[in-house]
Amino acid sequence: MNKNIDILEKTLGYKFKKEKLIIEALTHKSYKQPYDNERLEFLGDAVLDLIVGEYLFNKFPQSDEGKLSKIRASLVNESGFDMLARSINLGEYIYLSNAEENNGGREKASLLSNAFEAIIGAIYLEAGLKVVEKIAISIIEKNHKDISLDSLFKDFKTTLQELTQARFGQIPDYQVIASRGPDHKKEFEVAVIIEEKEYARAMGKSKKIAQQEAAKMAVEMLKEK
Repeated sequence: MNKNIDILEKTLGYKFKKEKLIIEALTHKSYKQPYDNERLEFLGDAVLDLIVGEYLFNKFPQSDEGKLSKIRASLVNESGFDMLARSINLGEYIYLSNAEENNGGREKASLLSNAFEAIIGAIYLEAGLKVVEKIAISIIEKNHKDISLDSLFKDFKTTLQELTQARFGQIPDYQVIASRGPDHKKEFEVAVIIEEKEYARAMGKSKKIAQQEAAKMAVEMLKEK
């Protein structure tokens, strides 16, 4: 087995019985093998949704469905999984084509997020829900010292609107620049326009996520000015 993968397994606190399962979870489609991590990513996404949902259900017994959904949405998304992937140095272990590597693939949020979901899917397949739940919650808690609506759910679109109304007397406009991928796995590229000038552009698994990411970037830019 690749020595690097041994280090990843120690970081996760889980040793795979089937080497080919973790290899598949770490294989990006650009690597041109008969397999890649997209099926495991699909499974891991559903598993993380359930794990985080149950975790929040037990952690916040007084919270209603709307509040729980907002907290879960702030944890279960591309930027959230990207952060978790970086915390375990997942980018170092992914199998990529030379072209994708040279294109900064190991630093791409979408690629890291997908690989994290795939790893979770692989552990679930091999060891079941209880084992993968313990691993996932441990990583989440290490990266989020305070899990609450106030600390997690930052509505950057609202923040940006308040900023632009105060500074320019108008609200930002969000434009879908492109959408890529099959219907079940589309990615959207959204630009935020203020005073007919593009301030930021971001990708996301939904228009809403892409808008939030673009708004976040625009807020940071405006605060620097």
